[in-house]
Amino acid sequence: MSKPDQSDLIPVAGNGLLHRRLFLRTGLGAGAAMLVAGRVGAEPQRPPWMRTPGTGMGESGAPSPFEDHVVRAPVGSQPGTTGAGVSRTPLQHLDGIITPSRLHFERHHSGIPEIDPDRHRLVIHGLVDRPLSFDAETLDRYPQVSRIQFLECSGNSGALTAPEPVDGNCASIHGLISASEWGGVPLGVLLEEAGLKPEGKWVVAAGADAAAMSRSVPLEKILDDAIVALYQNGERLRPSNGYPMRLFLPGWEGNASVKWLRTLKVTDAPAMAKDETSKYSDLDADGQARLFTFPMGVKSVITSPSPGLALAGPGVYQISGVAWSGRGRIRSVEVSADGGVSWAEAALDEHVLSRCLTRFRAAWQWDGGPATLLSRAVDETGAVQPTRASAMAGRAPESFYHYNGMQAWAVNPEGASRNVYV
Repeated sequence: MSKPDQSDLIPVAGNGLLHRRLFLRTGLGAGAAMLVAGRVGAEPQRPPWMRTPGTGMGESGAPSPFEDHVVRAPVGSQPGTTGAGVSRTPLQHLDGIITPSRLHFERHHSGIPEIDPDRHRLVIHGLVDRPLSFDAETLDRYPQVSRIQFLECSGNSGALTAPEPVDGNCASIHGLISASEWGGVPLGVLLEEAGLKPEGKWVVAAGADAAAMSRSVPLEKILDDAIVALYQNGERLRPSNGYPMRLFLPGWEGNASVKWLRTLKVTDAPAMAKDETSKYSDLDADGQARLFTFPMGVKSVITSPSPGLALAGPGVYQISGVAWSGRGRIRSVEVSADGGVSWAEAALDEHVLSRCLTRFRAAWQWDGGPATLLSRAVDETGAVQPTRASAMAGRAPESFYHYNGMQAWAVNPEGASRNVYV
């Protein structure tokens, strides 16, 4: 690891943003770290937890009780229901790119069914030569793949379409996004065994929840990279994420990755189900509705600093966040501390994967004055995350799905931040 020189600590963009090489080769950098590290005199005394043996082992691990604030929040059910609603990933308390299964966001339309895997079947039928039925044990015998990729609800960040900035934190505004290692059977393998008829163009996927939620998916996507997921982060799917099996469509809006997968019907046209017409569609200002907006746009958000994570006073801080795109890898991320007047390139962590969260970091010398933090991502297709004004152009006022505009956090002299529009 090379040693920084003083030029590394010279701002490269307005309001104190430092060069990304501080993270690329030296972490925070020796010169910068001196400004934030605590000084130690004599060897510290042993704390109480070093004086007696700890607790015994259990069948499964649990988070530290000192981290009990790291939970999905806010959790909200629709009026009159207990199981229809959302819970959000606490992005501001996480690092890296993989979301722990217990913190993965949830969106349910009629609660979480308790499914006996021995009685559950996935049926493939419709325009196929041989209708087939699979249980989870049978699917385990087929070739499987595992990939680290994101899942995002198309309503994520929709709060930013409100006329005035909402008073929310990173989770409440952007927490309908998570990334996991998904393991399962490529769906193309199963359809090949069933035998596709030439007129088959779509697959209608339906779930086994009480809502029988269903979505239509073009056959091209199904044969490209869709899987019947059985595992998440190395363990069987949890009930809230589709146990015993779900459809997973990398990079596409989360609602199309049907949970508790029960049937796959090959058809010659989409089903025009309620969840792809009355919902999850985009209304334009001219009154036209766009359907089947599947891939999620290039996007990023600064997770720290953000509301609820106050700065402790002037000094060097790490700006950290995540970026993603439904069309492939993230190519670059820039950050701004002056509301977009000037930009500095952020460092990307080592793992830059297709259709996955990418962690970015930048060093910031905060002088204690007002600041407005922004990030913007570029993906491998060249698509650039738009400003809020660009993202809102042409939308009807009530249209909030598939929003990917930039997030701005305003930092005040006390170190607290809030959601603003720039």
